[in-house]
Amino acid sequence: MPWIQIKLNATAQNAMQIGDMLSDKTDALSVTFLDAKNTPVFEPLPGETRLWGETDIVALYDAEVDTTWVIEQIKNSGLFADNFAYKVEQLEDKDWEREWMDNFHPMKFGERLWICPSWRDIPDPTAINVMLDPGLAFGTGTHPTTSLCLEWLESIDLEGKTVIDFGCGSGILAIAAIKLGANKVIGIDIDPQAILASKENAKRNGVEDQLELFLPENQPEGLVADVVVANILAAPLRELSPVIKGLVKSKGLLAMSGVLDTQAEDVANYYRDQLNIDPIAEIQEWCRISGVKK
Repeated sequence: MPWIQIKLNATAQNAMQIGDMLSDKTDALSVTFLDAKNTPVFEPLPGETRLWGETDIVALYDAEVDTTWVIEQIKNSGLFADNFAYKVEQLEDKDWEREWMDNFHPMKFGERLWICPSWRDIPDPTAINVMLDPGLAFGTGTHPTTSLCLEWLESIDLEGKTVIDFGCGSGILAIAAIKLGANKVIGIDIDPQAILASKENAKRNGVEDQLELFLPENQPEGLVADVVVANILAAPLRELSPVIKGLVKSKGLLAMSGVLDTQAEDVANYYRDQLNIDPIAEIQEWCRISGVKK
């Protein structure tokens, strides 16, 4: 089915109002907010919608729609100046699901770890292969923060260790840790959907018996591990630093990501009282902070 999209520029102050107007008044099939200046948006607090300072709004319509009428509705909304800029584009009719699948390839981390989608051939059957399809979200290996954590896990000795994946998301780090030799892995996440995604991905990889999953309010008291990994964001890494440090055994290892290069030193300082911090690793402005508990 062919489509037409109309792109408009907005700000953080008016983007949501414009999006609601496009949905209610112009029968847009979908409204998407895009960063016009390639600035990362961090996870909003519960009930909060956080937008960029400069935001492109893309409204999608059936190709049969009268775009002149749509533009007239936008003009009459009172949300734009008379000379507002917009762009109307026709979208090629494609099998978008097939195109998306074709562009998702197996990825190698370190010397022996691969993350592989189920519809692709495994590049190296003798390697450590984690089968993970993009789905409910929260980590497929494509983001630099996940890559940094996977490479770190692959580089350390996990044989017989207990690992905690704090903010487990899809379970990608937890499953990788099991396949890299961990005896037991505990995944913790505030989102029930993440618990569900981790459980399903663990079953797909045949490691569900070695993975325990908990919402924070249900996790066992006194929980500690030889290795802790937390791929979340700078703010919770600061706020929850006492909790995260408490999960690491004496002489245990900790790695954290979800942190920009401008935030890394500040976040690391929250952990220096109890950990000897390694040199900070960086990929594309995203950083990994790791260390050994004193």
